[in-house]
Amino acid sequence: MHVAVNATFWSRPNTGSGQYTRQLVTHLRQLVSDLDITLVYPQPPGGAPPEDVPAGVAVAVVPLRPGHVGKVLFEQRDFPAACRRVGATLAHVPYFGPPLRSPVPLVVTVHDLTTLLVPEYRRGAGPRLYNALVSAAARGAGHVLTDSQASKDDILAHLGLAEGDVSVVYLGVGPEYTPRAGNSLVDLAVRRKYDLPDFYVLYLGGYETHKNVVTLLHAYTYVAQALGEDYPLLLAGQKPAGASPSFPDYDAIIARAGLGRFVRWLGYVEEADKPVLYRQAEVFAFPSRREGFGLPPLEAMACGTPVVASDGGSLPEIIGPAGFAIDPDDARGMAGAIIGIITQDDLAADLRRQGPQQAAQFTWANTAIETLRVYVKVEGGQG
Repeated sequence: MHVAVNATFWSRPNTGSGQYTRQLVTHLRQLVSDLDITLVYPQPPGGAPPEDVPAGVAVAVVPLRPGHVGKVLFEQRDFPAACRRVGATLAHVPYFGPPLRSPVPLVVTVHDLTTLLVPEYRRGAGPRLYNALVSAAARGAGHVLTDSQASKDDILAHLGLAEGDVSVVYLGVGPEYTPRAGNSLVDLAVRRKYDLPDFYVLYLGGYETHKNVVTLLHAYTYVAQALGEDYPLLLAGQKPAGASPSFPDYDAIIARAGLGRFVRWLGYVEEADKPVLYRQAEVFAFPSRREGFGLPPLEAMACGTPVVASDGGSLPEIIGPAGFAIDPDDARGMAGAIIGIITQDDLAADLRRQGPQQAAQFTWANTAIETLRVYVKVEGGQG
C-alpha cells in the first residue's frame, strides 16, 4: 500500500489539523514499517520544505499559488495529479478539503462541519461555493473519517452519507502531557518565560465566534467577584487582530465587563511549553459551542488539570465523568464550576485523579490502527 497524504497543515502543528496530520503519519510509520507514505506538500513561493518528517516518509513538493484560489487549485488539481505521479494506491486528505475527482481510492477526514453550520462562516459567495464544493467531494470519497460521534451525527444529517460510509476514529494525546514534571528547571523556565502567576485559570485555543470565549468572560465577572485578583484568567493563543463577523471585539467586552485587572492575554504558546501551562493551572476552561474532538481539554486532563467545558459537540464524549460539561450559554454555571474547583480541595483532587485516567483512553497509536483498518478496506474496494 502506498498512501499519499495531503500535507497542507504539516507546517502548522499548532492547529488541530496540523497535530492530527503529524501524529497520524508518525504513528502509521511506526506501526507498519513497509507502508509507503508520501506527503504531498504545497509550498508557497519562497517557502521552506516541510520539517520534522519521519524517517522513511517521502515528500512530493508542489508549488502553491498564493491566496484562496491557490489553495483550491492545490486541493482539486495538484494533489490528485501528485497522487498519480508518485504511484499512490490510496489518497488521504486529513481535513475537510477533498478533491472532486481522485485517480485512486480516497479517504477524507472531516473533523467537524463548523464552517458549514455556523452562519458567521457562510457569509459571502466564496465561503458558500467552497462549502458546496468540499461537501460534494466528501460525498464521493471512498470513506469518511471523523473524530467523534457528535461529528458523525452532523455528517450523516447534513452531508447525506450512509452510516457505513463514515467511521469515528478518536484522536489521541502524547506522552508529554502528564501530571509529572519531567524537569523542574524546565517548568521554572516556562513559568518565567510567560510570567505566570502563582494561581490562574487557563484558556488555550482559538478565538473564533464558535469558541464562545465571550461566555467565559461573562462567567469570569462572577469568578472575579468571588475570588478577586488572586486567580486571573489567562487567555493563551494568538489574539485576533481586530473585530469581525468571525471574531468578537474582545478588548471592548473586557473593558465593558470591568475585567481589565482579572484577564491577561498570553499570546502564542510554543507547543513544547503547553504541558507546563496546563499543569500549573488551577482550572482549564474550554467553553466552545462546537468541537469535532477537543484536543486542548484532553491535553489538560492528561496533565491532571481539572476541566470546565461546554456540553457542545464532542466535548462530553471526550471529558466523560472527569470534568464539568456546562451549557455553553450558562455563564453562571460555568463560573460556579470554576469557583467550586478552586475552593473545594476534595473536588479538585478528585478531578486531578480522574483526568489522566480518562485521557489514557485516547492514544495516537489507536488512531493510527483504526485509520489503517479503513485504508485496507477502501483500497480493497470495500468502502
